[in-house]
Amino acid sequence: MELALLDYIIIVVFLFITLAVGLKFRKQASQNIDSFFLGGRNLPWYIAGISMVATTFAADTPLAVTELVAQYGIAGNWLWWNMLAGGMLTTFFFARYWRRAEVLTDIEFIEMRYSGKPARFLRGFRALYFGVFMNVLIIGWVNVALMSLLQVFFNIPTDQLIYYVAAAMLLVAIYSAMSGLLGVAFTDVIQFVIAMAGSIVLAIIVLNSEQIGGVESLKSKLPEGTLSFFPAIGSEGSGTMLVLGVSSFLAFISIQWWASWYPGNEPGGGGYIAQRMMSTKTEKDAIYSTLFFQIAHYCIRPWPWIIVALCSIILYPELTAADSKLGYVMAMKDFLPTGLKGLLLVAFFAAYMSTISTQLNWGTSYIINDFYKRFVKPDAENKTLVAASRVGTLILMVIALIITSMISTISGVWSFIIECGAGLGLVMILRWYWWRINAWSEIVATIAPFVAYGLSKFVFVHYDAAWGKGIAEDPRGFFFTVGFTTIAWVVATFIAPKTDENVLKAFFGKIRPDGNWRIFRTDWNGMRLLLLGLCWLSAIAMAYSMLFFTGSLILKNYTEVLTYGSAAISSFLILRAVSSKVEIFKD
Repeated sequence: MELALLDYIIIVVFLFITLAVGLKFRKQASQNIDSFFLGGRNLPWYIAGISMVATTFAADTPLAVTELVAQYGIAGNWLWWNMLAGGMLTTFFFARYWRRAEVLTDIEFIEMRYSGKPARFLRGFRALYFGVFMNVLIIGWVNVALMSLLQVFFNIPTDQLIYYVAAAMLLVAIYSAMSGLLGVAFTDVIQFVIAMAGSIVLAIIVLNSEQIGGVESLKSKLPEGTLSFFPAIGSEGSGTMLVLGVSSFLAFISIQWWASWYPGNEPGGGGYIAQRMMSTKTEKDAIYSTLFFQIAHYCIRPWPWIIVALCSIILYPELTAADSKLGYVMAMKDFLPTGLKGLLLVAFFAAYMSTISTQLNWGTSYIINDFYKRFVKPDAENKTLVAASRVGTLILMVIALIITSMISTISGVWSFIIECGAGLGLVMILRWYWWRINAWSEIVATIAPFVAYGLSKFVFVHYDAAWGKGIAEDPRGFFFTVGFTTIAWVVATFIAPKTDENVLKAFFGKIRPDGNWRIFRTDWNGMRLLLLGLCWLSAIAMAYSMLFFTGSLILKNYTEVLTYGSAAISSFLILRAVSSKVEIFKD
C-alpha cells in the first residue's frame, strides 16, 4: 500500500501524542509501585472501562472477526459472544470485592485468602506462570497479527517483519515504563477513540461503495444464512452459517464462560480486568467500569468490523478460508483515500499498542510485586521497586519478542490457552463464596488441565482423531479436561488441610462476602445472592438485546429492531428495579 505525505503526518502525530502522554504521567508513576501499577487507585469508572475495552481491541481483532464472518456468517461471532455471561458475573458478583480487597494484584490476593507454604508457593508460581509464560504467549499472538498486517500493507519480506514489530514494541515499552498504569489508561482512551473512529469510517465507505451499493444491495448479494444472528443447532445449515452440534453448543453456551481461564474473561475477574477494577476510585466505580466494558465490548464495538467483513465476502470471493481475514486489510487498501489510509493504519497501531502496553504493565506487576518483592527483596524501597518495574517491563518485552519468532499460528495459541485453563474457572469463582476452598484447590486446578490436555491431544487422539480437533468441531477433549480438572480439585479441597482460621476470619472481615461462610456468619439466608443472580440475568438479556438491536438497525430489519429494542428496555427496567433492592450501584 502506498501512503501519501498526509498519511505519514497522521502517523507521526499519533506517535508523538502517545509519547507525550507517557512523559506527562512519569512523575506520578515514580512515587511507588501502587502508583505505577494502579495509578494511585484514583481512576474514574469511564477511564477504567474504556481502558478495558481498548485492551481487548488488539490488532488481530478485526481480522479475526472478518475470518469468522467469512466462514460462518454473523453467527460465527458466538465463538466469543458466549463469554458475555462470565463478564457480567464479574460485574455483579466480584467487582465490589476486588476493589474492597485493596491488593496490588490479583495474585497478591492468594495470600490474603489462603495460608501457609501452599499459599506462598501458589503466589510465586502463578506470578511467573501468568506474568511471564501465559503473558508472552498472548503478546506473541498479537505480534503475529501485526506482522501479517504489516506484510499486506507494505510488502515487507517475512524475515524482516520481526524487526518492525520490535520497533513497535520498544515504543510501547518506553511509554509504559515511563508512565505506569496512568499513562497506559489515558493513552488507551485516545487509542480506542481513534481505533473505533477508523473502523466506523471504513465500514461506511465500503458499505456505500459502488461495488456494494448500500445495505439492501449487500443483503441481496450475500449467501443464504450469512446474516443470521444465531447458529444452526444440529447437523444442517444453509449457505454461510455456523453449524454447531448439540454438544458443541452446550460447551460454548453453558460451560466455557465459567470453566475456562481466558485473558480479559477470567471467571471471577482477574488479570488486567481485576487491575482496572482495583485502580478505580470507589467500589461503585469498579462496578460501573466493568458494566460499561461488557456493553461496549459486546454490543457496540463489533458491528463496524462485521459490516466490513460482510462486504469482503462479496468483494473478494477468491480468498480462501485461511486467507479470509485479509479481506479487512484489502478493503482498507482498495477503498480508503489519502489521509484516511493513515488514519486506519493509526487505528490498527492504536489497537495494538493499547493491548501490548496493558500486557506489559500487568505482567510486570506480577513479576515485581508477587515474585521480586515477595521472595527476592522484600525490604526494597519504593524507588528501587519502581526502577525494577521499569527494567522488568523492558525484559518482558525482550522475552515476548523471542517467543513471537517461534509462533507460527494465532489459532493454535488461542486453542492452547482455552483448553489449558479449562476447569480452573469454578475455583476462581467459589473461592470468594465458600470458605472450604484452599490453596491446594487452586494448585491442583492449575496443573490438572495440562494433564488432561496432554491425554486428549497426544494419547486419545491415536484412537480417535476427533479428539485433536477444536471445541466447535468436537468438544469431547474440552469436556474431558473440565471434568478431570473439576474432580481433581474437589478431591484436593477435602483432602488438603483447611485454611488457617485466623486468615479466613481476616479475609471475611475485610471483604464481607456472601455465600457459605457459616463459620463466621449465622444469619445469612441467600436472598441477596438470588437478587444478584436476577441482576446478572437481566444484564445479560439487556446486553444481548442491545447487540441484536444495533445489528438489526444497521441492516434495516425494523421488525427485529422493535423486538430487540423492547427486550433491551424491559431488561434494563428489571435490572434497575432489582439492583436498587441490593444497592449494587451505591457506595
